[in-house]
Amino acid sequence: MIEPHAPAPPGAPPSWTGPARLPVRPGTGRFLVLVCVFVCAACGLVYELELVAFASYLIGDPVTQASVVLSVMVFAMGIGSLGAKRLRWHAAAGFGAVESALALIGGCSAMALYAVFAWTAGWGGMWAEGPRCLLVAFSLAIGLLIGAEVPLLMELIQRIRRQDAGGAVADLFAADYVGALVGGLAFPFLLLPLLGQLTGALLTGTVNVVAGGALVLGLFRRDLTRRARWTLLLTGLVVLGVLASAAALADDFERAARRAVYGGDVRVAVQTGVQEVVLAGGTHGRPLDLFLDGRLRVGGRDEHRYPEALVAPALAGPHARVLILGGGDGLAAREVLRHRGVRRVDVVALDPGLVRLARRDPGLAAANGHAFADRRVHAGTGDALAWLRGVRGPTYDVVIADLPDPGITTSTKLYSQEFYGLARRALAPDGRLVVHAGPVTTRPRAYWTVAATLRTAGLAVSPYRVLGHDSGRTAGPGRGTGASRAPHDWGFLLAAPGRTPPPLRIGADRPRTLTRAGLAADGEAARRTRIAGLPASTLVHPRY
Repeated sequence: MIEPHAPAPPGAPPSWTGPARLPVRPGTGRFLVLVCVFVCAACGLVYELELVAFASYLIGDPVTQASVVLSVMVFAMGIGSLGAKRLRWHAAAGFGAVESALALIGGCSAMALYAVFAWTAGWGGMWAEGPRCLLVAFSLAIGLLIGAEVPLLMELIQRIRRQDAGGAVADLFAADYVGALVGGLAFPFLLLPLLGQLTGALLTGTVNVVAGGALVLGLFRRDLTRRARWTLLLTGLVVLGVLASAAALADDFERAARRAVYGGDVRVAVQTGVQEVVLAGGTHGRPLDLFLDGRLRVGGRDEHRYPEALVAPALAGPHARVLILGGGDGLAAREVLRHRGVRRVDVVALDPGLVRLARRDPGLAAANGHAFADRRVHAGTGDALAWLRGVRGPTYDVVIADLPDPGITTSTKLYSQEFYGLARRALAPDGRLVVHAGPVTTRPRAYWTVAATLRTAGLAVSPYRVLGHDSGRTAGPGRGTGASRAPHDWGFLLAAPGRTPPPLRIGADRPRTLTRAGLAADGEAARRTRIAGLPASTLVHPRY
């Protein structure tokens, strides 16, 4: 609660001794303060969204990262509001100092997070959680400074013309909320696509410090001592210099950081509107790596392992009509087209930008065998669940769910009973559904939860898995860029309508890495399978 009549502590000067001496009329002064509230609120929300976006790209699991950032920031805003009470006796100077600090910290936060992730995330040990700790630290600092703004602005607006507390709060919060709306819309629709995260954050910091400095040094300069005016002016100029220098170096910094994260062969790095897509290598004989939001989706050394293991068992039966949900990279479609008898393949991908790259980029198009140029392939974009709702009757012999890892919160609906019920409705009576269900070794509960959900939807299930590289940098849905976060196996579930689990076998069009003998486990692989909770006979072991 704001207390406009709270007494000053003993020995402190009063918060105001009469109307402020303004260079403009009081009505104009109040309007300028509310404009500053609007601008600062927009900048504050951009800082919040920028932290959430960066955490999602670099760390993953956007719902969790958004919850952490917003909850820490809201908590810090409350603490900042309480702390600002001590600055109310010097509201103009305090507000100028807060805006300078907020512009510097908020504007540089994206670059600092990227630098820590790119060059120190692989250190391990005590610093293994360094990027997450820095994310919390930035959320806390920015929240404290944003929280300090409102009490100081309330004091300044009351200095212009005394008003009842309720009316002042209503005016102030109206400008604040409208500014937050504008900032929230500007970030995804203007700043991110036109400037990128780094330059967008730096520009936001520039607007922030200019707005705060203009209000204090222009409107309330007579409330400041000569020393305070020069201190605030020099501080603002230093902050502007730092932000301008960082903006000039942003492109070179981003290229260097990408090379540190993704390797030296980065060719393409685009923000599609759905995710960040990075392509490394893939031309002049170099292996192709595809990263989606920082996660290694396709690895040049073993890019055929995952799509072959996903597709081959499902196409051992009838497969004239195939539906691929996900698979915007075209690799699953490539594997489907290797099987004789395929007449039509429908691909439903969420990200049209990734599909365009899969068609046109020379490296990715070569990796998927130019699958999207085949007349049998019909690519569409949209939500997989919504697409299944529009399917009427048993249309497909095979449905392939090439979707994000079930451990990612945003993909939960794609592993729901409703989703599998719709997929079952789309299947022919002797059709098959295959699902990637995440790593078995590290997340057995999630894997078997997906299996139980399939059974609840009226599908019989045959579980199997494929081992990845022992190097720890295994590509696939939900895989991280670091070795410490890369599971060593893929877990799959082959399902069919009814009560009889479909047999696990490989059809006549045998892929490169799966053999009929490979469906039986032996030795160390069998022991690891039993530990993971699968019967030994369900292990698909690649030949290498």
